[in-house]
Amino acid sequence: MAVANKKAVASVATTESEESTAGPVVPRQTAGISISNMLYSFGKKLGTVAAVYLLGYFDLSFAWLLAPVLLSVVRDEWKKDHEARRSVAKAAATRSEREVILARVGDLPSWVYFPDVERVEWINRILRQLWPNVNHYARTLLKNSIEPGVRDSLAQYKLQGFRFEKMVLGNIPMRIGGVKVYDLDLHRKEIMLDMDLFYAGDCDISFSLGGLKGGIKDFQIHGMVRVVMKPLISDMPLVGGLQIFFLNNPTVDFNLVGVADMLDMPGISDLLRRTIVEVIAGIMVLPNKLPIQLSDSVQAEQLRMPELEGVLRIHVVEARNLMKKDISMLGKGKSDPYAIITVGAEEFRTKTIDNTVNPKWDFWCESIVCVAHQQEIQLQLYDADDLSKKDESLGRATVEVSTIAAKGEADLWLNLDGVKHGTVHVRFTWLTLTADTSALLAALKETQHLRMTSLSTAVLMVYIDSVKDLPGSQSSSKINPYIQLSLGHKQQQTPWKESTRCPVFEQGFTFLVGNPESDTLDIRVINQKSGSELGQLIYNLTGLLEKDDLHVVNQPFPLARAGADAKLIMSMTLRILVPATPPAEDEANGEGEGEGADDAASSGTGGDHSRAGSLRRPPDSPAKSASSTLLKQGSGDSLGTSTAVNNSRTPVDDPMVIATAQPVESVPPGAGSDTSGLHQRSPSVTSSAGEAGLGRIQLTLRYSIQTQKLIIIVHRVANLPLKDKDHIPDPYVKLYLLPDRSKDSKRKTETLKDNLNPVYDERFEYLMSQAELNSSQLEVSVVTKKSWLSSQSPVLGQVILNLGDLGLPKACTIWFDLLPEVPRDS
Repeated sequence: MAVANKKAVASVATTESEESTAGPVVPRQTAGISISNMLYSFGKKLGTVAAVYLLGYFDLSFAWLLAPVLLSVVRDEWKKDHEARRSVAKAAATRSEREVILARVGDLPSWVYFPDVERVEWINRILRQLWPNVNHYARTLLKNSIEPGVRDSLAQYKLQGFRFEKMVLGNIPMRIGGVKVYDLDLHRKEIMLDMDLFYAGDCDISFSLGGLKGGIKDFQIHGMVRVVMKPLISDMPLVGGLQIFFLNNPTVDFNLVGVADMLDMPGISDLLRRTIVEVIAGIMVLPNKLPIQLSDSVQAEQLRMPELEGVLRIHVVEARNLMKKDISMLGKGKSDPYAIITVGAEEFRTKTIDNTVNPKWDFWCESIVCVAHQQEIQLQLYDADDLSKKDESLGRATVEVSTIAAKGEADLWLNLDGVKHGTVHVRFTWLTLTADTSALLAALKETQHLRMTSLSTAVLMVYIDSVKDLPGSQSSSKINPYIQLSLGHKQQQTPWKESTRCPVFEQGFTFLVGNPESDTLDIRVINQKSGSELGQLIYNLTGLLEKDDLHVVNQPFPLARAGADAKLIMSMTLRILVPATPPAEDEANGEGEGEGADDAASSGTGGDHSRAGSLRRPPDSPAKSASSTLLKQGSGDSLGTSTAVNNSRTPVDDPMVIATAQPVESVPPGAGSDTSGLHQRSPSVTSSAGEAGLGRIQLTLRYSIQTQKLIIIVHRVANLPLKDKDHIPDPYVKLYLLPDRSKDSKRKTETLKDNLNPVYDERFEYLMSQAELNSSQLEVSVVTKKSWLSSQSPVLGQVILNLGDLGLPKACTIWFDLLPEVPRDS
C-alpha cells in the first residue's frame, strides 16, 4: 500500500488543473513487475553483452573493456555510499519527532532544554499540517526562481534546455531539529529565531536537459535557517513580514534517476549539485534573503532593502607544508594549490600556484556582511588537477565572522582540517559603515597605502521598486523587461517580468564602491525577448555624497532613450567604510564586558558554533612568548594572561570569552622576552612547580556543539624540575583519549630542546558527540625525548581530565599541576 501511495503521489502533474482532475495512476504491471523496469534492465544487459561482443569482433585491446568496468565499479561504490547516507537520513525523517529528539538528547545544543523538545515537536506537527500548502509554494519557487538559475548556470557548460517537468515534494515534511529565539540586542520591532532545518522526504522531481529525461529523488537539504519577523505591527497578523535565509550554504544531496542515472557519478553529478547549491545561495543564502510580505500596511522596501552590518576584508597571504598530491616519476611530487574563500553566497578564488607545497598568493577580497553572528568564513584549499575531473582537497578551515567583527582585525595561522598537515596564513579586517563624508579621505588614503586599487572605500545599497511607462503602445507586441545594474566590475540583474510596460521588481542590491567621487552606477532596462535596450540611467555617485544622510527614497529617475514619460523608481543609500575600532586593552584581556572580548579557545572564532582552524606559530618561526605570539596573530591578549588557580575552572557567561581569573605577573623563564603588555598582579600563578613539584601546564578547553568537536589548545608548561644540569629536557606534550587510548586519538606538540618552560600555543581537535565527551577522559603527558637511552620514564608529568565534569561548552583556560605518571594497568 505504501509503495502504491508513493507512486500515486509521484504521478501528480505540475499544473493545478491537472492536479484537480487527475487521479492516482499506477504504472501497468505484470505479475508484480513493472514493464518499464523490466525493459530498462533488459536494455542494460543487452548493451553489456553487445559491448563485449564488439570488442572481440573488432579485435580491440582489453583495456577498452577494463576501463568501463573500473568506472562502473567506482560509480557503484560511490552510489552505495551516498544511498546508505540518504537511507539513514530518510529513516530519521519518517520517525516521530519525540523519538528523533530524545535519541539525540545528549547531542542537542545547550540552549535546547527538555521543555523545548515539546516545543519543537509541536512545530513539526504544524509543519505536517501545512505541508500540502508548502508543496504548492515550493513548486512555484522551483519553477519561477530555481529553474531559470539552473538553466543559465548549466548553459555555461554547454548543457542547454534545462526544465522542470514535474515537481512533487511527497508526503514526508521537512523537520525542525531545534529552535533558538533571540531576546537580546534586537530591535524592538522584530523577532529573530534560528532553526536547524532538515528535509529528507519522498519527493519526485523530473526534468529535461537537452532532450534527455531525468529525475531527482531522495532529495535532501540541511542547514541553519534564520527567520526574522519584522516589523511588528498593531494590526493582525501582528507581524508585517518575514525574512528567511540560510546563514551559510546548506548541505544538498540527491539521487538521479531515469536516463540521467548515467550521469550520477563523481564529477558530473557534482556539477549539477554545485549548480543547485549556487542557485539556492543566490535566492536565500546571505547576503540574499527570501522576503515574504504578510501585511499590506508594510512597504516592500522595509523587507527587501539590503541591511548591512559591515564589510569583511580578507587577505589570503600564503600556506605552508601542504600535502603532496601530485605523483611524479620518483614518487610523490608536490601540489598545484589554490584556495576558495566562501562567505555566505559569495565565493572567491585565488590563482593557482604550480608545483609547490608552500604557495604565496597575496590575494585580497572583500565580502558584504548582512549578519555577522553565526556566519562563517570558509577556506577550502585544493590541488588543481587537469587530468582528473575533480580537484583533490588540501584541507579546510573555518572562522566565524562575529569574532573578527568583535576584534576589528586578526592575523591568523590556521591549521587545516581533513588532512594530516598544512597551515594557511590569513588576515582579516572588519569595516564598519558611516554616513560621515569626512571619513572618505581616510578610506582613500588607506587603499593607496595598501597599493590595492581594487579595494573599496564605500558600499552602495540600491532598491529597485518599479519602472513606469516603458516605450511601446498597448497594441504593439508585449515586452519582457528586466533591469541590469553595473558598477565597476560587478554586474547584477533582476528577473524579467512578462508582457508589461510597467514592471514592478521590488528587489534590493549591494555594490562595493572603489571611489564614490568618480564611480557611476549604470542601469539599463532590457527586453528579454529581443535583447534590445529599452532605456538607460547613468548615475554619478557624487550626487549621493551631497544628499542628507547619503540617502534617497523612492525617487523617480528619467530613463534616456525611453521617452519623456518613462521613469525608474528606486532608493539608494551610500555608506563610507571605516576600520572598526579595536577593543580597549582591558577588554582584550577578558576584563571587559560584551562581545568585544575574544574567544581564545576558538583561535579566531567564537560562540558554541565555532569551527575555526588553529592559532599557532608559522612553521619554522622562532619560539615566542604566549603573549607576543598571539598578539601578532590577532588572537587577543587573553591567551597570554588568562589563568585559573589550583586547577579551578573559570567559565564565562559569554562563550566567546576566555575566562581571566588572575593575570600572571611574569612569564616563566624562557617563555619569551616581551611581557610589557601583561598586567602584573599575581606572582604565585606561574612561580609554583605544583603540588608534586613536577611543574604546571596551561590548557584551553572548549567543546563546539554545532561541529561536535573538542578543541584543545596547549599553551605552555612552566617550572619543569631540573634533575641533572647536564641533561636539560627536550619536552613535548602528548594527548590521548581514554579509556580506549587508541593511536587515532594520539596528538602531540612539537619538541622544544633544552627548555624547562616551553611555550607551544598549538591547537588540537577531536571529533566526538557530546555523549562521548561526557564518558571520556583526556590524558595529557609532558614527555622528554632525552631519556630514550635512560632507564627512567620519559614522562615528566601527567594529568588526566574528566571531560564531562568541565562544562566545556563554555571555554576556559586552566593551569593544571603535573602529577606522576599513572601506570597503564591502573
